[in-house]
Amino acid sequence: MHYPALRLRRTRSTAWSRALVSETHLAPAHLIWPLFVTSGQGIEEPVGSLPGVSRWSVDLVVQRAKEAKALGIGVVALFPNTPRELRTDNGEEALNPDNLMCRAIRAIKDAVPDIGILTDVALDPYTAHGHDGLVDAGGYVLNDATSEVLVGQALNQAVAGADIIAPSDMMDGRVGAIRDALEEGGHTNVQIMAYAAKYASAFYGPFRDAVGSGGLLKGDKKTYQMDPANAEEALREVELDLAEGADSVMVKPGLPYLDIIRRVKDRFEVPVFAYQVSGEYAMIEAAVAAGAGDRDALVLETLIAFRRAGCSGVLTYHAAHAARLLNR
Repeated sequence: MHYPALRLRRTRSTAWSRALVSETHLAPAHLIWPLFVTSGQGIEEPVGSLPGVSRWSVDLVVQRAKEAKALGIGVVALFPNTPRELRTDNGEEALNPDNLMCRAIRAIKDAVPDIGILTDVALDPYTAHGHDGLVDAGGYVLNDATSEVLVGQALNQAVAGADIIAPSDMMDGRVGAIRDALEEGGHTNVQIMAYAAKYASAFYGPFRDAVGSGGLLKGDKKTYQMDPANAEEALREVELDLAEGADSVMVKPGLPYLDIIRRVKDRFEVPVFAYQVSGEYAMIEAAVAAGAGDRDALVLETLIAFRRAGCSGVLTYHAAHAARLLNR
């Protein structure tokens, strides 16, 4: 069949028809809202490099969790801004059962018990040198020694009430070690969302400002985060994390790596998530501020792109804004 018998514009001619044949669905339940936690009471600290994003003290993070629940967002992701005086070379504060992360988890669970809490497992919010793990005298991040600390960090968060442990460190073997520890500790229903394909990206700068590690990092993270040139390696990383017990996997950053998301989904047919990272958010906000684009349209188009590529869900700083748009 060919033109004019077949006109593909027919199904695009009305709003109801476009909705009827839409191939991809986006809802607030597909969004995860990252929230930055800071010390104090009644504190909101705007993040300069992330317009519209703030660090919140625990009491105000609870309010954001309530807001998320009301908007239909099912999961919040927590990231602590650890005070400089509590940062050490070995990141011991990650193991403190009363650290910022654990206090926020408990407070949210007390106030909004049926919202999901995703917690970051890595040492960069706790180390004085800004790396995701322990370093040797030459500055090389130690894999197995770091994994041992990450296991303790994950258990600490699970005891506090975390629902999803998300190791973002990219150490080899850490997913299996964390899964074994969770099982042995009786946390059988705590999920692991592995940052399986996390690239050494230029898009992370504003996030490091938000968690207080900006300016601390000595060197770079290329010995443990992935080379942006590699795709086959991403599939190997995902395969290993799934074999070690990951319930879902993440690709990070997001839009520059839609091809990786699609390949992971096609190959493994598991829940795949993307992190629309701080640099991606900041670019949209910069475009809006420059009059180069409409925020609502840009936000929804990028999020539908993640879903079309195969994502079960997306971590995005635009989560609350997008949910309001979708709820209209």
